[in-house]
Amino acid sequence: MTDDSLQLTRVPLQETHKVPVEWLRLDHHNPRLVGINQRTTDESIIAQLYRGEELSELLQSISANGYLDIEPLIVELEGNKLIVLEGNRRLAAILLFKDPSLVERINETERLRISVPELSPDRRLTINNVSVYRVPEREAARSFIGFKHINGAAKWESYAKAKFAADWFRTGGKTLEEIAGKIGDKHDTIKRMVAAIYVLEQAESRGMFSLDNRNAKKFNFSHLYTALSRASYMSYLGLDIAWSNYEPHPNPIPENKLDALKEVLVWIYGSKEDAINPVVQSQNPDIKRLGEVLTSTEGLHMLRAGRSLDEAHISTQPADEQLSSSLIRARAILREASNNLRGYDGRDRSLLDIAEDISETAQAMYDRMRKKFNSSIGGGE
Repeated sequence: MTDDSLQLTRVPLQETHKVPVEWLRLDHHNPRLVGINQRTTDESIIAQLYRGEELSELLQSISANGYLDIEPLIVELEGNKLIVLEGNRRLAAILLFKDPSLVERINETERLRISVPELSPDRRLTINNVSVYRVPEREAARSFIGFKHINGAAKWESYAKAKFAADWFRTGGKTLEEIAGKIGDKHDTIKRMVAAIYVLEQAESRGMFSLDNRNAKKFNFSHLYTALSRASYMSYLGLDIAWSNYEPHPNPIPENKLDALKEVLVWIYGSKEDAINPVVQSQNPDIKRLGEVLTSTEGLHMLRAGRSLDEAHISTQPADEQLSSSLIRARAILREASNNLRGYDGRDRSLLDIAEDISETAQAMYDRMRKKFNSSIGGGE
């Protein structure tokens, strides 16, 4: 056993203790991380934390005040390393200050330029040794971390919450009801989240979808677990309507519905590889509208042909509602054009031709509608 390894084993369990930063390692299974795989590196972890976890603000704070060693990092001894289970953002900031070459490696491998502020000599002393609280295994830290980041003051994004709960559930030590109780969840949200994690993992394991391939900057995991709670999505994906009442299990989507799952994920998140933009722009009302399109043959044809969600959703409405919506939109657009007539200087013949075509189309439409109206009331003006 090396001297460092011997010293690591002497870090006391369940006590706050100061250790050199060099003994600490980032957690490659951090629930915050999107798209973790066997190729995950410290550089990719820090890049992701910088993009989504306000790491730049922490860098500025340490530069101005030094490292405020108020709350210990929670660590687990793994081999000859102390893995940081809680406090990866703080460790990432310290590593950026301590290793200037790390900034260059991140720029080269992750195409991200991180600006690290200056750190005075006296404040640099504050990042050499930090307080840690060592637990015997991850299980011992889960209740605290879960409460803090799921319903506590330092809330994670929904995907991190779901991954954390799913990993805890998979250990087999506790039911989801027990997990929800330990982390303060009272709304059955955890069960829906874990069920959605299993759906996502099924798609990824079959090579049908990848978080890295999504064509949206932010991964809105809540879109997926909200969709999977709607009857229209359940039916389209071959799920039992009562499936959310059961304990989640791996591979919930039937084999004959995997192509449908791929469609849904691409419509929600897009595909970078195929240059497809997501049709869902916001959870409300787009998830509801996409669900309604899934029940319409015509609407599905339009989405598959690359038409917008607006166009596909309109096709699901009865003909009279479609006409009403179209007329209202057309009137609004024409009024907007009329308000901008000052921009026409009379020289562009093509614009005049377009206006003439609109006029003729509108007149023909009015004549037909007027004829039907007169017929419906017995004729005559």
